[in-house]
Amino acid sequence: MRAVVFDAYGQPPEVREVPEPDCPPGAVVVAVRATGVCRSDWHAWRGHDPVTLPHVPGHELAGEVVRVGEGVRRVAVGDRVTVPFVCGCGACELCLAGDAQVCPAQYQPGFTGPGSFAEQVMVPAADTNVVRLPDALGFVEAAALGCRFATAFRAVQAHGRVREGQWLAVWGCGGAGLSAVMVGRALGARIVAVDVSAAALEQATRLGAELAVDAGDLEAAVQQVRTATGGGVHVGIDAIGAPAVAAASVRSLRRRGRHVQVGLLLGEHALTALPMDLVVAHELEVIGSHGMAAADYPAMLDLVTGGRLDPRALVARVIGLDEAGAALAAMDRPGPPGLTVVEV
Repeated sequence: MRAVVFDAYGQPPEVREVPEPDCPPGAVVVAVRATGVCRSDWHAWRGHDPVTLPHVPGHELAGEVVRVGEGVRRVAVGDRVTVPFVCGCGACELCLAGDAQVCPAQYQPGFTGPGSFAEQVMVPAADTNVVRLPDALGFVEAAALGCRFATAFRAVQAHGRVREGQWLAVWGCGGAGLSAVMVGRALGARIVAVDVSAAALEQATRLGAELAVDAGDLEAAVQQVRTATGGGVHVGIDAIGAPAVAAASVRSLRRRGRHVQVGLLLGEHALTALPMDLVVAHELEVIGSHGMAAADYPAMLDLVTGGRLDPRALVARVIGLDEAGAALAAMDRPGPPGLTVVEV
């Protein structure tokens, strides 16, 4: 089969022929029809999130099941499916409780093993991890619901616990941030979008942000957010993954507010300092958000099929597999707002 491969960190990825994936017991093989190009893939390509080389990236996928392993009961050949970027083992205490996104034996396509920048990809523990797609949802739209959108949905709904009329500040309006804007708006929140890019802020405004704030001066941005929201937001999300942005999000909260960390803080940034004096004095919550388990997808899909969430609105570019490597490498520099999706 054809797949995008890189042999060394930072080396230009290329399309080449590789063996089709095996289908072990409990697993399925999915023929990939669409897959998103995500900054997490870029982190792996750059070596910030180490992977086994040579490597096939890609983890935001939608497609059709073409092989089913022994013991799979809930998935059949021909099913139109997507999967979370974190696949649980299906047998541990956390998976059985519905928290596969933090399974200690998790498998991540595109990180733990070969990913979805390919014509086929293996998904383990299929009965736990596979999500059937509604008939009306296309593959490009379903791929747009991958890592960034699903993570943003859980960050806003489950961790942020945003209620109608509350203020939500989204720091960074890339794919995850714009997804958070859409989700917050669908849940009735009032949205503040913060970014250094005028184009990103314009897109966030089109998607429902009530206020757009330039993040060129983070201290000034914090004060603007606090003033405009009458003392701070109820929920702040760092959707980029930068130490100064995470701290700014915490400083923008009102008392008893909640900061949700969505953007990755890796390597030298893993021990990022936050204003813990405010966390204690104002009884703030600081919460990490690591994807969303397959068991939680129905609530998100209900909003999509009900017309309250439109993932296609996030898709700025649809490209072919031959262009996927260049799109991944282009994340070295800021790009236009919106998601890039690869049709395979």
